[in-house]
Amino acid sequence: MRSLLEVTDLSPDDVVNVLGLAERPVSALGRPLEGQGVALIFEKPSTRTRHSMEIAVVQLGGHPIYTRGDELGFDTRESVEDIARIMAGYHSVIAARVFEHSVVERLRASSSVPIVNMLSDRAHPLQGLTDVLTMQQCLGDLAGKTVAYVGDYNNVARSLAEASAMLGMHVRFGCPPGFEPDGAELERITMLGAASVELAHRPHDAVKGAHAVHTDTWVSMGQEHEKQSRRQAFEGFTVDDSMMAAADPSAVFMHCLPAYRGVEVTASVIDGPQSVVFQQGHNRLHAARAALALLLEGT
Repeated sequence: MRSLLEVTDLSPDDVVNVLGLAERPVSALGRPLEGQGVALIFEKPSTRTRHSMEIAVVQLGGHPIYTRGDELGFDTRESVEDIARIMAGYHSVIAARVFEHSVVERLRASSSVPIVNMLSDRAHPLQGLTDVLTMQQCLGDLAGKTVAYVGDYNNVARSLAEASAMLGMHVRFGCPPGFEPDGAELERITMLGAASVELAHRPHDAVKGAHAVHTDTWVSMGQEHEKQSRRQAFEGFTVDDSMMAAADPSAVFMHCLPAYRGVEVTASVIDGPQSVVFQQGHNRLHAARAALALLLEGT
């Protein structure tokens, strides 16, 4: 039994296989979830994650059941471990979007069916797979290409970096002091197979010549009390036209959404000709379906 809590739960070959499965027609994947349920647990709400996962399950023949976190009450109404054991008796997959990564780790430890992390404070593996799928569609073979991430080194950045490294990309970060990956993290990403890994505190240095420029909101859900301090810390890190001009002329702009125009990205960039954010958003469905298909192989 396999689970997907982080991109690194997959091998580089697995990542390549997911990308291949994502490009195949739905009919070619069969119906491995025929007559089976999939639990979709949401401590955090989401537009893209809920819709993409529900449709992915249906396309694979299954029945998704959406449940809010407050309905389950992790460790208030019932322990995470007991919920995992009960849900595993009803469903063939348990997917959870949670605040703390330890919750999905505890689900995996207690479950007899695969666990899929739909987002935690540490990782967003389905987004990472979506991002490399989109870059491959736009840029072709990713080995040797350069991806730049501008902003907070958060869960989205970590999963993007892992997936990109496993496909042999040059990985660059443009992060303000205090919001960057540390040396051990840079070394870990390098060891995953990246062509190179670099950190810059000047975002223009990170995006110079890059083939893909990514960013994310500066204030994630649960960090609202840090909004003002984060906006001050990230001053100068807005992805604007001058920053995109420093990238490769054919570079694409990417954002996992929701986006705040005029904050982490200008409207002229996200709504401009280099932006592929809606292609990226639609790919959430194809990546989710492919990841589920891979996990269900042989079950």
